[in-house]
Amino acid sequence: MSGGNASPETVDVIRHFLSEKLRKTGSKGYVLGVSGGMDSAVVLKLATKAVGNGMVLALLMPDKDSSRDDVRLAKTLCEAEGVRYKIIDISAMMDAFRGAVGRKAGRGSLANAKARARMMLLYHYAGTERRLVLGTTNKSELLIGYFTKYGDGGADLEPIGDLYKTDVRRLAERLEVPKEIMDRPPSAGLWKGQTDEEDIGLPYEKLDVILRGIELAIDERTNARRADVPVGEVRRISDLVRLSSHKRKFPPVAKIGYRTPGFDWREGDEDL
Repeated sequence: MSGGNASPETVDVIRHFLSEKLRKTGSKGYVLGVSGGMDSAVVLKLATKAVGNGMVLALLMPDKDSSRDDVRLAKTLCEAEGVRYKIIDISAMMDAFRGAVGRKAGRGSLANAKARARMMLLYHYAGTERRLVLGTTNKSELLIGYFTKYGDGGADLEPIGDLYKTDVRRLAERLEVPKEIMDRPPSAGLWKGQTDEEDIGLPYEKLDVILRGIELAIDERTNARRADVPVGEVRRISDLVRLSSHKRKFPPVAKIGYRTPGFDWREGDEDL
């Protein structure tokens, strides 16, 4: 089951996907957040391969809690790829949010606000420069809801959204993402010392085995055996997939009319 989604054909499919979406919409290019992590590095490289570096804008959006390595690695990558980039410190935005809500904001609330602040900046540049926003969320994160609704989940396109994290790693090797970026512990950079795998409670290698098993409707006991985890862990991940489904759907609409948006108003993909 491993490695099949990191083939040269995968690169070609995503390149075609990105070039066609830009052609169909008449947009002037793409904008994405580049964090110094592997997922955004892969998306940046795929975008430049698809439409050329002149049509890609990268935003580097640290705050006062960000690691210095985040900006350094992101900047080095953008310069190596020849893309235009802007460094925008979001500390003032976060301070304004803290001031507005006072002591009500816990760590999770602040983390979500940080992701949404970055989304606002991405859509500002998308709107003013007629660009589409590229998301950098992978399939593992999408399925368990490990992203902020209307934050890093807010994007026009998700180029690696059908690639599990372990597939993204193999694709990063194929695309020659710098080793220093690939060796970093996966992190959304939401607070000091935060890591994805600690939040999730499993290494991505085991998580992806479980998710592939769920995707293929493999029974829980067999899935647990394949992932070398207790059956309870498979059930926990299954619950995460089920309970986070609202993040992957159009908001529910009360059915009143003959055809209802998000329910039975069938639409194609003509605009995107």
